[in-house]
Amino acid sequence: MMTSDFILSKWSAWAPGIESLDDSLITDASVGAPKSIPNMLLRRLTPLARAVFNVADQCVNKGEALPVVFSSAHGEICKSLTMLKAIQSEDELSPVAFSLSVHNAIAGLFSIAYGNTQEITVIASGQEGIAPAFIDALGMLHAGEKEVLMVFYDEPIPDFYPVEPFKLSVPFPCVLALRIALNGDGMPLQIHRCNQSRDDGEHILQLLAFIKFLITEERLLSLGNGGHSWTWNKK
Repeated sequence: MMTSDFILSKWSAWAPGIESLDDSLITDASVGAPKSIPNMLLRRLTPLARAVFNVADQCVNKGEALPVVFSSAHGEICKSLTMLKAIQSEDELSPVAFSLSVHNAIAGLFSIAYGNTQEITVIASGQEGIAPAFIDALGMLHAGEKEVLMVFYDEPIPDFYPVEPFKLSVPFPCVLALRIALNGDGMPLQIHRCNQSRDDGEHILQLLAFIKFLITEERLLSLGNGGHSWTWNKK
């Protein structure tokens, strides 16, 4: 059984469907990108990308560069659908639009905006949910990094795509940033893997569950799909 202790030093989230008085939860429905983002780059950001930048910015100090793990089940799937419709209509497809629709597009824009040359990983974890991002980030910490930023994000899946019988979608977008370390100030957490069979849905559903875990008094959170699961414990 894998077990790892870590410190959650900072976190921030945007999930319009969750009500909370916690200061780490951004409640502005018209969330925009940080003012420090250059206008030329700002024009390339979709509403989801602006939310990602805004949430991540709460966990990064000015001029600071951290290793980052981005995690999203489907990336900007709405942008991809728009391009598919354009192809179907025999309209011209913008190369810029295509380059900004790939799964690592937001991560690439983030590295440019923040001048971040540290290691950046982009994960599409499928049924594994949010756990692979934790595994990757903890691996960086145990390899010698002092702190790692994790950024999770997803948006509702358009009606064009089937979501049943899978647990894939919610009616609102969601973004979460976690800054973690092996020691220091913050919330002590532990993650461990077990063989319990669960059916908690995919990335965005698990992401919402983790945000609720952070803003409530619950001490344990278990999430998984199939024959194994992961448990987070507030120590």
